[in-house]
Amino acid sequence: MNSTAQLILKSGEVFNGYTPVRQDHAAFGEVIFNTGMAGYTESLTDPSYAGQILVFTYPLIGNYGVAAPSTWESNKIHVKGVVMSELSPFYASHDAKMSLMDWLIEQRIPILTGVDTRALIKCLRTKGVIPGAIVAGQTIPKTFEDMEAKDWVKEVSIREPVYYGEGEKLVIAVDCGMKENILSCLKRYPIRIKRVPYNYDFTNEPYDGLFISNGPGDPMQCQETIAILRKALKQQKPTFGICLGTQLMALAVGAKTYKLIFGHRSQNQPCLHLSNKRAYLTSQNHGYAVDEASLPADWRVSFRNLNDASVAGIEHTSLPFFSVQFHPEAAPGPEDTQWLFQTFYDLL
Repeated sequence: MNSTAQLILKSGEVFNGYTPVRQDHAAFGEVIFNTGMAGYTESLTDPSYAGQILVFTYPLIGNYGVAAPSTWESNKIHVKGVVMSELSPFYASHDAKMSLMDWLIEQRIPILTGVDTRALIKCLRTKGVIPGAIVAGQTIPKTFEDMEAKDWVKEVSIREPVYYGEGEKLVIAVDCGMKENILSCLKRYPIRIKRVPYNYDFTNEPYDGLFISNGPGDPMQCQETIAILRKALKQQKPTFGICLGTQLMALAVGAKTYKLIFGHRSQNQPCLHLSNKRAYLTSQNHGYAVDEASLPADWRVSFRNLNDASVAGIEHTSLPFFSVQFHPEAAPGPEDTQWLFQTFYDLL
């Protein structure tokens, strides 16, 4: 790491650091942060990070290397760039295949290390997530792309339907950027799964249940998906959503969403299950939330984030519809809420 570089925010702040000499292009994206101590491989390959520059708050990243692709959440890194305080020069793990730096370089992901991430995060917590750029020797950018205006789900969704599993029940899984571990959790049950693109209209086909996945970006950009879900919910089949799936389900029934100032991205977000007053630690990665006041009268909040009281889950008061803003499949994070997959299967 012997080439100087900078993270430049649209608001004017500049954070200096270092980058590999081989890095020959700038990275533009929405600058966000993750407070997890581990799980960088899963985070980097999570499609929900598409269009974003990811800042790790934990001071040392890369010490256990990168395992085989079978452990990833998709087949590639989705972030636009990575910012760290220190990138470990060595790694040690029984299943590591390469170093984090080699992996990032191989996939042409701009790196910035040696950054005062504490100062950077204090800036983002105050001003909110901000468009920015990682530059190394390039001219300071005068304009920044509006990442919110882009339909990132379209970028990460599959192109054609794919079938998995065996069983009498058929579940439609809408891929808005689905993590592989979500699919693994669904495949544990004796069901057939039809994974479909974000804009695939399945409402005229036979199916027994509907799953709506996580994904990147502003849910209001997903108008095609929302329109299909609006028709699907009228069929009253068991429906389960995760993360972006919660926001899309809310929008489909006429509720509203809003952007959080800096989002929830970590593996230790406490959420309260309102029906039994039990608290769970959850893995989260989202920048938008459901506006509780806009929910229709026949919907209610099922989980609440204990850090900021935002909506962490919704459910219908009588029909088999429910969704959570966190990730019960974890990867990384606690698996305390994986029972939600069983709840969905039981509804089938």
